[in-house]
Amino acid sequence: MRKTMRRTEFTLAAAMLAGALLSLPQLSRAAALASGSGAQAQQQSPAAAAVQARLNKKQFHDVRVTVDNGIATLSGTVELYEYKADAAKNALHTKGVTAVRNEIEVTGSSVPDQELQAKLGEKLEYDRVGYGNVFDAITVSVDNGAVTLGGHAHNYMNRDSALALVATTPGVKDMVDNIEVDPVSPMDDQTRVAVAHAVYSFPALNKYAINPVMPIRISVQNGNVELYGMVDTQADKEAAFIRANSVPGVFSVKNYLQVANQPAEK
Repeated sequence: MRKTMRRTEFTLAAAMLAGALLSLPQLSRAAALASGSGAQAQQQSPAAAAVQARLNKKQFHDVRVTVDNGIATLSGTVELYEYKADAAKNALHTKGVTAVRNEIEVTGSSVPDQELQAKLGEKLEYDRVGYGNVFDAITVSVDNGAVTLGGHAHNYMNRDSALALVATTPGVKDMVDNIEVDPVSPMDDQTRVAVAHAVYSFPALNKYAINPVMPIRISVQNGNVELYGMVDTQADKEAAFIRANSVPGVFSVKNYLQVANQPAEK
């Protein structure tokens, strides 16, 4: 009986040992495959490695890069929209990259749309004071943290300043630039100054020149004038239109001035 049990135990042990030995090649192959795929995942193309090197800064710590057929895809997270935009610029200026797909998510602080729009509007009013901002009429709207800028800037410096201001504001998750830069023209420059003088020299309208952030804003495109901003009365709105229309060389005037405490016109 004891001999039979010993033989049985020996047979089971031998079978288990044989099974383990047979499985070793499969385990080895699986481990090798897993190791190979991991190494492959860690390897980057030269272009991707170059982009990643450009993004070797604290603000891009959680940004990942892949490059396929010259298209760099950026993913991960950053704290400010400014960093998202900068990452795309860095990638686009890398050898071997012809286009950028920017899928980075801005995960910084969240601000309610209405509050963010009011904050940005106030910042834009004070932006570039003393640098001809009376000739800018930049609009701002916010939808789920995505900011759309529109309207007019009279030069690229003022437009770029507005874009930078928005990009660095916490709460901005995305940005669309629809700002139109007015044509560069010496004649238009003369018309801007002439219209501003005609409007602000009128006694009833002189008060709008006192506060630099609440002016009647004047946009000129090839001799065509557009008026923006907020005035106190309908009479002030009509007076501004008449004064602008009286300037020699002005082809047309569109009056988009809003009257305080009245519904906004489309």
